[in-house]
Amino acid sequence: MGEPYGDQVARKQQEVAAALGPGITWDLPTVGPEAGFRNKAKLVVGGSRGEPTLGILDGHLRGVDLTGCGLYEPGLADIVHRLPTLVADLQLTPYDVASRNGELKHLLVTHSPDGDAMLRFVLRSPGQLRRIDLGAIRQHLPEARVVSVNLQPEHKAVLEGPDEQILTDHDTLPMRVNDVTLHLRPQSFFQTNTAIAAALYARARTWVEGLQPATVLDLYCGVGGFGLHALGHGAQHVVGVESSSEAVRSAELSATALAAAGTSEWLAGDATQHLIETTPDLVVMNPPRRGIGPELCRRLEDGGPAHLVYSSCNVATLARDLAAMPAYAVTAAGLFDMFPQTRHHEVMVLLERRGVPRT
Repeated sequence: MGEPYGDQVARKQQEVAAALGPGITWDLPTVGPEAGFRNKAKLVVGGSRGEPTLGILDGHLRGVDLTGCGLYEPGLADIVHRLPTLVADLQLTPYDVASRNGELKHLLVTHSPDGDAMLRFVLRSPGQLRRIDLGAIRQHLPEARVVSVNLQPEHKAVLEGPDEQILTDHDTLPMRVNDVTLHLRPQSFFQTNTAIAAALYARARTWVEGLQPATVLDLYCGVGGFGLHALGHGAQHVVGVESSSEAVRSAELSATALAAAGTSEWLAGDATQHLIETTPDLVVMNPPRRGIGPELCRRLEDGGPAHLVYSSCNVATLARDLAAMPAYAVTAAGLFDMFPQTRHHEVMVLLERRGVPRT
């Protein structure tokens, strides 16, 4: 932070281009606002009952207030400013990491382009569930479409636990991205920068329209952003694979509105193990930072389709995976500045199997 934004982007472009090597034609970097771009706040709760802090913990495990963080998009920033008063009014006891006493560990808030919000309370145990008063929450946060409680009983650096109890009638937060409405459940992953996510999906759609693949296999599909943007834009059938069953349910719900554009199926499973019996025309991959790994690289190298789209938040693992698939060449590449004010990045490449006749 403090480095001029244009210099930040230029440095990232140099770093990702160097990592992938020469001979690649890069599109201009895709950028958005350098501040006020995050759609999600992950807040550690500190302080005391009646006087909570929301932000992070310092080196002495005391709460540090970050409610004025300049990275939150305006609607989210407005919500975050109201949260300390809400927590105090609910008389929730913050969890003290040093003494291992208290209940409320984190608040997780997601804000949609249409102004709605999802609010999640992460508690150590069900003991203070009775204090989560929906009436009081809606007085403070009328935008709260989805409210849930997540239980994280373990004392470790893991933000949330496996158990989630939804308290509202609505159990999804609609996220309108381009002309597709994605549905987020409490434990579904979504990119933290809505504007850049929209640009990423739009670029992938442009590539799909140019290729006209009848079938698309969307691996690590999350809530279906890439696959749903492809459906009806060259793709007639999409198969999405994701390890999170909650994300799969979200993708299925979103796909119902696009049924006229084509058919789709969404599977909960290990993307590494999954290639459909008939090789698809295109495989899209958006893996976590560790990349797709040697096994999937081998499967694609040996019998993958003519084209791949690979979106990565870690250019080092992307470069490693591309080196393991020499049958493919990069034909288009772009940097998407998903995380301004950090050294992190998003890179997406279009790959073509060598020797494929150009149309």
